[in-house]
Amino acid sequence: MGARLKAALEGLYGRAPRGMDLGLESIGASCTRFGFPERSFSAVHIAGTNGKGSTSAMVERVAREAGLKTGLYTSPHLHRFAERIRIDGEPIDDDTLAAILSDVLAREPDLTFFEVATLTAFLAFREAKVDLAVLEVGIGGRLDATNIIPPPRAAAITRIAFDHQDKLGDTLPAIAREKAGIAKPGVDVILGPMQPEVEAAIVEVAHGVGATTSRAQELTAGVRIERIGLAGAHQEDNARIAWAIGQRLGLAPDVIARGIANVSWAGRLERLDTPEGPVLLDAAHNPDGIEALAHQLAAWKLDPANLALVFGALADKAWPTMIDRIAPFAGTRIYVRPPSNSPRGPADPADIAARHSGETAGSFEEALALAHRRVPGGLVLVTGSIFLVGEARGKVLGITGDPALAL
Repeated sequence: MGARLKAALEGLYGRAPRGMDLGLESIGASCTRFGFPERSFSAVHIAGTNGKGSTSAMVERVAREAGLKTGLYTSPHLHRFAERIRIDGEPIDDDTLAAILSDVLAREPDLTFFEVATLTAFLAFREAKVDLAVLEVGIGGRLDATNIIPPPRAAAITRIAFDHQDKLGDTLPAIAREKAGIAKPGVDVILGPMQPEVEAAIVEVAHGVGATTSRAQELTAGVRIERIGLAGAHQEDNARIAWAIGQRLGLAPDVIARGIANVSWAGRLERLDTPEGPVLLDAAHNPDGIEALAHQLAAWKLDPANLALVFGALADKAWPTMIDRIAPFAGTRIYVRPPSNSPRGPADPADIAARHSGETAGSFEEALALAHRRVPGGLVLVTGSIFLVGEARGKVLGITGDPALAL
């Protein structure tokens, strides 16, 4: 990493203590000063509690299969901040990132971390002259910085579940209304499977602003998806949303099929083979994500005696519900703190062990070594926090990364 990028990232991370300000006034004013970069590209906008990252990755891969030059903006990152801003499937290069990020930080001293990241992505996509930018919503939708874009070519909402209740509301319909805020006049919002009252809340908001809604399952009723590049039965729902978006973009079925088959997205039921045994990484970080993981583990019918769980979660997540669901699948359980900048910090491993018996470790390296010793040659599952998965993947693959950041 060059000195200029190092200084820029230090400046960006220096804004993390401000947290996340939900609202469009600041990002809107900044986009105006930079000549409206958000208007320089066509976009696909994807919201949801879980599945929006995987769906975004699928849509981006489909667009590349069609020969389009793509941008992809997601959060958070597993290893390096540059992963959040991708051009044609690759993280933005260091020199370009350093130049754009330094300029944004110098000219916009009042923007938060996420607003700076979002504006940097918009500027990078404009500079790269992308044909299509796939934008994953950060939190919510209505007041998320990505929502400053004009009406996109396609929009979707994947799944609605409990997460970030302090910002989005404490009922599923309330959370759904916030996420439905991405709806814009004339845009048909594609919906993943959801409960009737949740869908009704989204429909009310969307139709209220002149948008419409369609169910991905109905749009793809005649489609048989032969292969999905991401593991897990739950990816079928995400793939159908991606397929419907591909249709909206006017892409041929064979192109859409290739994109969905060839997609990759790190840390989502990702298996890494090591000399000591396989490691399975899954970024499930809330009860809905853990439920999807549990369904897949049940389908695989793994012997708990040969499965070691390495689990860590942030304190502000519903970790008791999460560990209640996942603990029975593992005969060996090891609890560890994930890296975190969250104000409440990580959940105490001792508290988790008191709820479901297991050992505690002072570091991920210690936890992994212990897991391999307890189940020689068996499977080690790492889950509970995106940041723990990022740390684990970095340690196993020897990747040096930027600090983890829950923004």
